[in-house]
Formats: sequence, structure tokens, C-alpha cells
Amino acid sequence: MKKDFPNLIPVFPLPGVIFFPKTNLPLNIFENRYLDLVNDCIKTNKLMGMIQSKRNTNEVYKVGCLGKISDFKKAEDGRILINLTGLTRFEVKKEINTSKLYREFEVEYNKFDLDLHETEQHLKEEEINNLFNKSKNFFKKNGLLLDWKEFNKLDHNQQINTLAMIAPISSEEKQKLLETVTIIEKSKILSEIIEFYLYDKVSDRIIIQ
Repeated sequence: MKKDFPNLIPVFPLPGVIFFPKTNLPLNIFENRYLDLVNDCIKTNKLMGMIQSKRNTNEVYKVGCLGKISDFKKAEDGRILINLTGLTRFEVKKEINTSKLYREFEVEYNKFDLDLHETEQHLKEEEINNLFNKSKNFFKKNGLLLDWKEFNKLDHNQQINTLAMIAPISSEEKQKLLETVTIIEKSKILSEIIEFYLYDKVSDRIIIQ
């Protein structure tokens, strides 16, 4: 089902944070400009964009994710704790000059129409099981805990996006996954990335020994 999203959105640029559709991102908002952003969103449609900013620069990547504030709590010290639910990816067209403290961008969503489909993009069961087995091994080797029982309750799209978002891989690799249009191709690339890390760690141990 196609939904109409605004083409002018407030955006929170954050280095090293890559947000995916059908995932949840908790945020602790304390800077004045982003407090303004969140308060404005709460008063209107609760929609805001997350995008990765390039380190030590004002530039942002070309693809981010639109989210909806699904829950929020205002703390006594002025902070706002929010939960952002990912809806669809967007492409940045241009930044809009504004008198607001936060940044606004003109965006479009056409390239990522598949994010809005209610039906799953079909993945081969053998391939998805192979990815999950690699992921479990990868997470275990990195000392990361994931509630796999709860994870298994998600649909495949949510599972792939969740793994892409939380896996201990580089922010550049996560950005590449975010920009990959189909979940099938994303699953393939994620599997290759994890396999590389697993192989690399095995090689390191062999060299050390």
C-alpha cells in the first residue's frame, strides 16, 4: 500500500547511526536544536528523517530513513526520550534554507517503493537460514547478545533490517546496506560482509598462533 509522505522533512544527521525501515531506534534528545525538531514533530505528524552525517563535516549521505515517533517521554531535566519506528528510505534532493535551528531537506521516496509493500519480498529459506547461522556465530564471537527467540517472531524483512542495523560492522558497510534497494540483494551483501569478518577473524587467530 503506497502512502503519501511529505517531501520536505526535518532531519537529524548523526555520524555512525544508520536507521532502517521496520526497525526501532531509541534516542535521547538533549541538544536545543533537536529538542526543537522533536517538539515540532510531536505537534504535527510525528515524522522525521534520520541520516548518517559524514564525520568531521557538515555533509550527509544521499540516503536516509524516515521514521515516526511512536513513543516519547519528557524528562524533568528537559531531555526528551523518543522511540522512532522506521517507515521508508528516502533520497536527499537538496537542503532547504531555513531560520530553524535544525536542518530540513527536500527528499523523494520513489526508489524505495518496496519499503511500503505489505507483502514480503520472498527469500529462499536455505539462504535465510545460512545468513542467520552466520549471524549467530558472528554475534557470539563479538560477545553480543540477541534474543533470537523474539527475533524469530519478526518477518524476514524486519529480520534482515535488524541484523543490518545492529551487526558490529562498519558504518560505511551499513550505509551500503541501507542504499541497497531490495531485501534479497541486501541479504546477499550482508551475508558476504559477515562471512568476510568471520574468515578474517579465523585468519587472525591462525597468524597469532
